[in-house]
Amino acid sequence: MRIRKATIQDIPVISELAEIIWWPSYRNIISDEQISFMLKDMYSEESLKEQINSGIEFILAERENIPVAFAGFSLAEPGIYKLHKLYVLPSEQGSGTGKNLIGYISDLARERGVKILELNVNRGNPASEFYKKAGFEIYRTVDIAYHNFVLNDYVMRKNL
Repeated sequence: MRIRKATIQDIPVISELAEIIWWPSYRNIISDEQISFMLKDMYSEESLKEQINSGIEFILAERENIPVAFAGFSLAEPGIYKLHKLYVLPSEQGSGTGKNLIGYISDLARERGVKILELNVNRGNPASEFYKKAGFEIYRTVDIAYHNFVLNDYVMRKNL
């Protein structure tokens, strides 16, 4: 497996991966209406381009040159990186890909003097257990108004 920095040219790949991953990952957690809205709002090619231009860095994981996962992160405040996104194809889950992406981001953050990696995860998302195994702890619980929806999240942190 190879992890590499994503570029503007990779936006269609990231958008397609999100579409493939989100439906099976969230169908039993949030409504189809919310999934459709969030995919359009956060993973359209235009939105992804805006995110990259605003400073969010994306990385892609590839197995045999085929994209299988992606992550997006940025400096949230001095000393804290925000892991905005980490999504792995269902067929690739359990293979260590997610762990490798977190390791890659953690190493990069340490090199840049960052001490904490933070993320939000829906409280009903089984991925919260994956994050706990990766060394994250629940920092706080939040309910975030997001357009016509409410995001019921854990904010999780990992010391680097």
